[in-house]
This record gives sequence, structure tokens and C-alpha cells, in this order.
Amino acid sequence: MTDHNRSLLYLIGLGPGGSAQRTHQADRMLDQCEVILGYHRYLTLLGPRPPEQQLIGSELTEEVDRAVQAVALAGSGKVVALISSGDVGIYGMAGVVFEELRRRGWQPGESPDIEVIPGVSAVQATAALLGAPLMHDFACVSLSDLLTPWELIVRRLAAAAQADFVICLYNPASQRRTWQLKAARQILLQHKDPRTPVGLVTNAYRQEQRIVLTSLEKMVEHPVNMLTTVIIGNAETFVLGDCMVTPRGYSKG
Repeated sequence: MTDHNRSLLYLIGLGPGGSAQRTHQADRMLDQCEVILGYHRYLTLLGPRPPEQQLIGSELTEEVDRAVQAVALAGSGKVVALISSGDVGIYGMAGVVFEELRRRGWQPGESPDIEVIPGVSAVQATAALLGAPLMHDFACVSLSDLLTPWELIVRRLAAAAQADFVICLYNPASQRRTWQLKAARQILLQHKDPRTPVGLVTNAYRQEQRIVLTSLEKMVEHPVNMLTTVIIGNAETFVLGDCMVTPRGYSKG
């Protein structure tokens, strides 16, 4: 049972956005909070909130400031939630908060108490809409080079492709970053068949949802943005109707 005499900071993954994909645990913890912080677009995904809850929205690129404010508010004795879409620990805010806690010299058992609440990640939501593309080993790589050098992204893509992982690409493009997906495709084509199935899902489980099944050869012919997740199959992945499937190997032998 939660002790509200201690300061609390919940790090909560909202899932793709809709309440149907949000966990019961996430909803329960959100209802207990006095303050909820997050990127303003994600706050709108919560729907109407009780008037006594304080909502603090901020912009992209302000992740560190959000983490600092959330830790400070929780340390002052408030019950606080810091939210991310998808899973808070997968390209989300959890790591930013723990970096801030380390900077402060925080140790487990000290105030504030931290609890990480998982959510349905973008790659899980994408996989569900495509069928069963992640039935075997897979690797996730973000194509955003804002925080990771492109040379390191290239090495990771090449290694994953050479090992024949199913590859999930986050952040394939933005208004400013328009060339990375084409460059990634060229790297993958060195190790994968051009006919390899590819699924592109934009705005998974949201009103503007768009699903495209294509091939590695043709995947750059379709529009993508920061809200698109790309799944590229392995050598065994096949298309069945409008589904993308990677066999696990149960039917062999």
C-alpha cells in the first residue's frame, strides 16, 4: 500500500495514447497524483482531469528541465507523475530522471520515492497492428542523431542487419531530418534482401493512424515522420494477407 506521507515520483508510460491501451496501474497512479508533468501533447492524451490536479506542460527538447522540475516537486512532498508516451523506460523520461537523481547524489530509500510504471511501447503497438513481426529476436534503433552520433547509429544498423535481426526503427524522420531513413535503407540492403517485408505504422492507435506494408526496396516511397515506427523483417519474415509475420520456428522438424 502506498504511503502518502513520503514524497513520491511516478514515472508513467501512457502507451500509444488511447485509454484502451493504457494500463490499469497507470490510470490508478495518475488518479493519486497532485501534479502531472509532461510534453504538452502527451498531457492532452490523458483527457479531462480533476480540477485539483496541476498539469505542467512543456515542449520537446525540454526533457532535462522536466526531469529537474519533477524531482524538485516530488522532493517538496508532493505526489508527482512524469509521463511519457509508449513506455517511460524506452526512449522515455525514466532515464533522464535517474540521471538527475545521480547528479543530486540520491540513493534508494531517500526522498523522493521513485516508481516506474510500464506502458505499451511504440514498437509493441506497431507490432500488434502489423500482426506478429517480433516473434523472433529483434533490435530497436533510433535514427535521430540529435543525441547519438550518426557514425554510431550506422555501426548499430550494420551489426543488426548482418546478424539478421528484425529491426525496429524509431524516429525515422522529422521536418529537419529527412535523409536518415534513405541512408539506413542503403546500409540494410548490404545485408538484407530487397524483398524483405517492412511495416510502417504512423500514429498507432490514434485517430490519424496509418499502416503500410511494403518492402525494404520500396519503403522510402512512403511518407514517414517522428510518429512513425518502422519494422523491417528478417530473412524468414513473410506477409500473410495484411499481416507481417516472423516465424519463431515451432513448425520446423
